[in-house]
Amino acid sequence: MKPVAPVTIDIQRLHEQLLRMWTDSAPGREFCEAIAELARTGRFAQLREILPAVVYNEMWERYRNDPVAFIAGWKKLAQEMQQGFVQHARQRITSLTRLQPPGNGTDPPAWQEIQRALDAQRNDLLRAAFALEMLEMIEPAVMRATHLRECVVNQASSADADRYLDEATRCYLFGLFTACAVMCRSLLEEAMREKLAPTLGRLIRTRYRNTATLGNLLHEVNNNLQLTGIDSGFPRIANMVNDAGRKAVHQGAISEDDARECLQNTRAAIELLLRK
Repeated sequence: MKPVAPVTIDIQRLHEQLLRMWTDSAPGREFCEAIAELARTGRFAQLREILPAVVYNEMWERYRNDPVAFIAGWKKLAQEMQQGFVQHARQRITSLTRLQPPGNGTDPPAWQEIQRALDAQRNDLLRAAFALEMLEMIEPAVMRATHLRECVVNQASSADADRYLDEATRCYLFGLFTACAVMCRSLLEEAMREKLAPTLGRLIRTRYRNTATLGNLLHEVNNNLQLTGIDSGFPRIANMVNDAGRKAVHQGAISEDDARECLQNTRAAIELLLRK
């Protein structure tokens, strides 16, 4: 029996195939080519059944004034749509994820306006941009995952704590390092609230009027370790997580190394917290 060869996923090849597929089917390319062909073969009148009257009349006037330039112009638009599709798709995501000024005085190229209008229902611009972005995340995410190990605990925590750990880990894997640190702090805060003895929990809720932060919780736990039954090594590691989360909130973006250290410390702290 012949040994089975390992299956290798060629991300670069997938990326190239995706680019080729999207380029060939760029929104608006066939539309523009069809208009140019109808004009070239003397069938311009067929557009009357497809286009709104005001659009058809404007296009007819331009065609009648200079048929050669009209045909060449629509062919050029088709080429621009095909060649610029990927960049336009990426701009589509950027326009949704960044603050936009009310207007910078420059109008987008005509082909982008047409492409955006034609894509309003299909959303292929967004679909292509997300597909490319996710592909580009795979190899970095794989490398980051190799730095992690499973978080094994002896006690179950809350559903919220599990969700926070999942989100914190995914933020790290996909390069959202500042968000990772913030979620790590939320995770420890949630897990600690669940772990507190009822008497200490009531004391903390009263003392901090139900607004205790992770720093407040760590202060109280450190002063009541015997009462809580929490491992004595927990506060030191948890304080490092709190410092990283506070830095992420108040001082801006943190590095990949800082995020990895924060996540690893969070996992170690959770294991100590839920050891007994």
